[in-house]
Amino acid sequence: MRAPVKLFLASSNPGKLKEYRVLADATPPHVPIELELLPNFESLPAFEENAPTFAENAAGKALHYSRFREELVFADDSGLVVPALGGEPGVHSARYAGVDAPNEKRIEKLLHEMRGLQEEERAAHFVCAIALARKGRAVAIVTNGVDGYILEAPRGTQGFGYDPVFYFPALQKTFAELSAEEKNQHSHRGKAFRTLLAALSSML
Repeated sequence: MRAPVKLFLASSNPGKLKEYRVLADATPPHVPIELELLPNFESLPAFEENAPTFAENAAGKALHYSRFREELVFADDSGLVVPALGGEPGVHSARYAGVDAPNEKRIEKLLHEMRGLQEEERAAHFVCAIALARKGRAVAIVTNGVDGYILEAPRGTQGFGYDPVFYFPALQKTFAELSAEEKNQHSHRGKAFRTLLAALSSML
């Protein structure tokens, strides 16, 4: 049996690691993997995410932090894109209403900016880019997304971020109304991570 491939997530967030582990467990094993947080992440020199695209931010972060490990390191960047707002919040999704603003404030600002927009003008999509690197060299960069619409008011109590106002037509629910299994299957992060695992399998 092939020994598991260890991947280190460039983050100090145990919640994000847990989410990726759930995705890995729910994905047919292209290759056995072990996921861990990058040790001593907060004591390492920080990477400033100021690129204009999700893929560039993810790649820059993975390349930067992979220099501190021998093993594979992966990093992601994700957010909400609303074409009618010129692509905003985009790469600024997490700090759209200020660096430390709670989810409610970000949603409040988004709905304020979209007031008066109707039907197709409320189209939006979530995007997730994941980059995999080893010792400062890129191994893979994948991007995936999911299309939906922004409602005029939040619905649902699950999820986080913009999930309560992101309506997913295929299931006629907001992302905050989806079960964990539904979210894993249809989310931008789930789709991107499955793409990454498939790419990794083809390399080994």
